[in-house]
This record gives sequence, C-alpha cells and structure tokens, in this order.
Amino acid sequence: MDVPLCVPDVTDADVARVVEVLRSGWLTHGPYNKQLEADFARYMGVKHAVSVNSCASALYLAVLALGIRGEVIMPSFTFVATANAAVTAGATPVFADIRYDTCNIDPAAIEAAITSRTEAIMPVHYGGQACDMDAIMTIAQRHGLAVIEDSAETIGGEYRGKKAGTFGIGCYSFYPTKNMTTGEGGMVVTDDDALAERIRTYVGHGISSNTLAREKAERPWLRAATLPGYNFRLSNIQAALGVGQLARLDEMNTRRREHAAWYNAHLVEVQELLDLPVEADGCLHVFQMYTVKLKGVDRTAFLAELRRRGVGANVHFDPPVHQQPYYADLLRQRRFDLPVTEQVSVSIVTLPIYPGMTPAQREHIIASVRAALLNARQVA
Repeated sequence: MDVPLCVPDVTDADVARVVEVLRSGWLTHGPYNKQLEADFARYMGVKHAVSVNSCASALYLAVLALGIRGEVIMPSFTFVATANAAVTAGATPVFADIRYDTCNIDPAAIEAAITSRTEAIMPVHYGGQACDMDAIMTIAQRHGLAVIEDSAETIGGEYRGKKAGTFGIGCYSFYPTKNMTTGEGGMVVTDDDALAERIRTYVGHGISSNTLAREKAERPWLRAATLPGYNFRLSNIQAALGVGQLARLDEMNTRRREHAAWYNAHLVEVQELLDLPVEADGCLHVFQMYTVKLKGVDRTAFLAELRRRGVGANVHFDPPVHQQPYYADLLRQRRFDLPVTEQVSVSIVTLPIYPGMTPAQREHIIASVRAALLNARQVA
C-alpha cells in the first residue's frame, strides 16, 4: 500500500468553482480574491487580509512594508523562505534556538539574541502549533520590536483562544501540503489600516487600486504607481479554490487532530525509540505535520524502510538554515549556539497526515513504523 506524505482535500464543489471562474473569463485578481480576503479576515478576527502569491512573498512584504533594515530574530529550524524574506528585504536574520518539545522558538533564546540592532521577531509556528505568544509579545513590547508571524504551517491553530498569526503581522501559506490550499498562494493579515494599504500597493505593481476596482471606476485606464511594487497577486482562479477550502478548514483540521490522536495512541508503546509530538498548554494544534523524534535509531535506515513499504515519510528541516551554504557564508562572522536545533534536525521525521487518510492507511503506517524501528535499531 502506498501512502503519500500529504494529499490536498479538493472536493467536487472546489472543482466546480474553479471551472466557473475559467468560464467567466476573469482569470486574474478578481471577485473571488475579495471574497477570500473578507472571509479570511473574518475567520482570523482581524481587520485586513491581503491575498498574495505565496507565504514567502507575504513575509517579504511584511519586512519591506515595516521598513525593517536591521536584525530579525527567527529560528533556524524552519524552511529557508523565512530567512530569505528578511535578507531580500534588506534585513539580517539572527537565529535563536528552539524548544525540544514543540520545535518552536524559545522565548529565552529570543531575549538572549536581542542587540541594539534588533528590529523585529519572526516566530515560526511549527507544524501546526503556535509559539508561546504571551512571552514573545511581552519581549517585543519591552524592547519596542515588531512581530511578524510565519504561520505558514498553522492555519487555524490557536494560542489561548486567539488564532496563530493574529498577534503581530500574520503570514500564511496555501501550498498543497498546508491546512488549506490554493495550489500556490498565501495571505498577510493585520489590524493596521496604513500597513494593509501599503502591502496591497506593493502587491499590485505599486498601484494603489487593483484591477477589479479600476474596472468599476469612471476612468479605468488610469494606473499611477505610488511605490516601486511587484506582481505578487493571487489569481481569481486560485482564490476560488481558497474560498471553498477556507469554508472547510475547521472540519479538515478536526480530521488532522483525530489522525494525530490515533497515531499517539498507537505509537505510545514504542516511546523508548521515539518522542511523540505534544500539544502545549493553551494551544490548539492543527497538525499540518505529524513529527516524531528518533532516539537511538538510524534515521536514514528508518526512512528507507518506510519508503520501501510505500510510506511517504520525510524530514522537516535538515539542514537548519544556519547550516545551509548561503547563510553559513553570509553570517560566518557570527557564531550561533543552537544545540536543540541541531539535535532536532538530525532526529526528526515527518509521517503522512492529511484529512482524507483512511483507517487502512493509518494501520499500514503504524505497522511500517514498528518494522522500520526494529530494522533501523539493529543498524544503529
């Protein structure tokens, strides 16, 4: 039996909505963008949501629009897009260590990394679980720092009843492996009116009114750039898919949580060989990924056996960003002491999880994990 790492949950209604847009002729930024942004802002409990073509663009625009040119504290245990956003916008990433239990950035490590050049904190909500936002916001307020949340992996996750990504400026991904998808795509959310308008302007070539608004204007041919912008727009086709996905987000997240609970119940007997994911106090974990940390097990052999059995397991993230060639060279004069990051990066494994997993697939994964642990333990 083959079980992929992730399968997007796309319904017939999603397909029909996309076909409707294709037949309408309005394929670029259009009416469904407006609906998706309004629905997303309402769901997150914020004033503004701006659709973009990726979470990478969302993070970049947040740094750019805030005018950050100094240091941005973030975890190294993340996808490289987090650091890329800071560098390409003219800022400097500074890496702080993570907590072993949640794989989220450690507030104590943030505090220790602050210098006179620090301008922002970029926490990454790892794998479906929010960071300790009480501690992070307290640090940010004490030092006068902006907070840009990389919530690519935690759409719908909560911290003490508040949605991840709504404490500072929130950035989300709609990549096919995420909790909802538009294929490629993302969103920026904020309660700051001026910041939202600035980001919207950057998204559409630096022109402050979008194509749809111009079409309804008295003189739709007028296009005057007020900023040197980009084309970071999400298409109407993608937004149409996103509208249906968002409407089912809580349902899909509930199924992810059910799968994770089932995994935990059936892997507890092998905990001497792996550490299971935890749900931190005050958090609603939405399990964009289900990860385990191996103990005394050869990870390469473990993954090879899983894949031989058709289980599409993977690793997120190895190497961590500070060990990747560009960043190792860029920041070579600054040494980062990240023992937990380095421990986790060489031991973590992501198992398949997605809303449509069947009981038979889950049983196959558990049987395969047990067999792979035995095989890899003998090699280790």
